[in-house]
Amino acid sequence: MCSPAPDPTYDDVVRAAALVARELPATPLQSHPLLDTAVGTEVLVKHEHVLPTGSFKVRGGVHLAATLTDEERRHGLVTCSTGNHAQSVAYGARLAGVRVTIVMPSSAPAVKQDAVAALGADVLVRGTTLGEAGEAARALAATTGGSFICPTDPRIVLGHATAYLELFGQATPSAVYVPIGSGTGAAGACLVRDALAPGCQVIGVQSAAAPAGWRSWRSGTLETAPAATRASGLATTTGYLLPQRILRDRLDDFVLVLDDAIDAAARLLATRAHTLAEGAGAAALAGLLTPQSEGRPGRSAGPAVVMCTGANASADEIARLAAA
Repeated sequence: MCSPAPDPTYDDVVRAAALVARELPATPLQSHPLLDTAVGTEVLVKHEHVLPTGSFKVRGGVHLAATLTDEERRHGLVTCSTGNHAQSVAYGARLAGVRVTIVMPSSAPAVKQDAVAALGADVLVRGTTLGEAGEAARALAATTGGSFICPTDPRIVLGHATAYLELFGQATPSAVYVPIGSGTGAAGACLVRDALAPGCQVIGVQSAAAPAGWRSWRSGTLETAPAATRASGLATTTGYLLPQRILRDRLDDFVLVLDDAIDAAARLLATRAHTLAEGAGAAALAGLLTPQSEGRPGRSAGPAVVMCTGANASADEIARLAAA
């Protein structure tokens, strides 16, 4: 669990975007006619996977690097992650020239562990789940004096939100489908949507095999749930206070999808959109392909956007692309 923090605002996102743009280019928002045909509607893919580290989460690391306190710089950083947040903080720490230790669960794909180490971070493997790795990371920070960086630190949320500031400057979609692990991306989407495109739906998508965020949103309280999903980027075991608070009255719908549906969506992206996506990166398309839940508002005129948030596919995920 992360400490309470004030809700970020749209103006905060605008300021964060100016800092992030110093290091990262805008990502493409692109149509793929073969994908439109396969889905049966107009789809735009926001290609966040082309960023350094292969994931939208590097935006959070870059913004964090630009806003570190003197104490954080002196004592170094500690965080926990299954992979993409780990790479983002490692990338940001390298930009800022500060030490960082990343605690990862044994369930994190080896390719992500190797990528974090390649960025210069110290990698510790502790526990089998993200929750267990998080406990170990907090204990390490307490004993070493390092600053624990919560995956939902407001600076991280603001960095992630810059993707949506770009998006709504590129198009006026009817709906945006966002994968949810901790919920930082969806929270950022809602903050920007409310200011720039209030008629657009923001729809969260999570694996049915790791439904803690979905349960928390439905109940209005932070809940835990086992994470058995194959999509490591969605393998969170608890709801997170700050994202859930932002999502509570702003998220239009929250869809659970099967891991097999995520694999099918990744296959479509590979064969119809020339795009390699990891499971979490394909989840948004899986959500679009899921029949509308009762009570979800119908789409208005305009394309649907799916956020392809990451390309750090494991060997197993790549192998499953060839499955019939």
